[in-house]
Amino acid sequence: MAILTKNNLIDALNNNTLAFDPPIDAFQLQPAAIDIRVGWSFYIPHTWKLTENGREAVVADYVNQSSLEENFRLIKLQPKQYFEILPGESVVASTLEKIHLNAGNIAGILHPRSSSSRRALSIESGVIDPYYSGNLIIPIRNNSVHSLKIYPGERVCQIVFYELKEDIPKKEAGKHGVQEAKYHTATPYSLGTKPDSKEEVQFIQNGTLQELKQSYTITTTPKNE
Repeated sequence: MAILTKNNLIDALNNNTLAFDPPIDAFQLQPAAIDIRVGWSFYIPHTWKLTENGREAVVADYVNQSSLEENFRLIKLQPKQYFEILPGESVVASTLEKIHLNAGNIAGILHPRSSSSRRALSIESGVIDPYYSGNLIIPIRNNSVHSLKIYPGERVCQIVFYELKEDIPKKEAGKHGVQEAKYHTATPYSLGTKPDSKEEVQFIQNGTLQELKQSYTITTTPKNE
């Protein structure tokens, strides 16, 4: 698995194997990565709610599908506005660019830029599958003792692209485990958490993990046998 360098990335952009909307600019192209800009949308987690019992903490339970609710508030910024992340606060931002991976042999991994780490911003990494098309989420945490401003358009993270050992068919790339990929066409306004398959969740809720393993075994017979 080889990392795509600057010339490889330019070739991929020219032949539309890799595309961005809006297109990337010269500031974003790095020796072995492409910097990604923060978009206009930020998601702030709800920490409490007022119920008939009084003020209660919001307990996020993403396994209990009967009680799924939106635990984040969407903030849409306008030009010249900024977003202040409080000390110790975690938020989710959208990317400005949509990414389009138009080949089965290229994948990416989202990483923080070193300049973000120097500001005490933690950015979680994530895998971008072949044939992915959509915006990405940027999970951000402020680990400093100061509030930090983030402006839409800032380059806070980067994607390192890899050439895979073999092509993955488009249909297979759209499968995560035994279900369809949940976030394959995400937009800045649809970045919330989606539930896993009901079949898997039922095993987890019942504590029958051994039965889960036995019911969904993986065939490991080599192709040439």
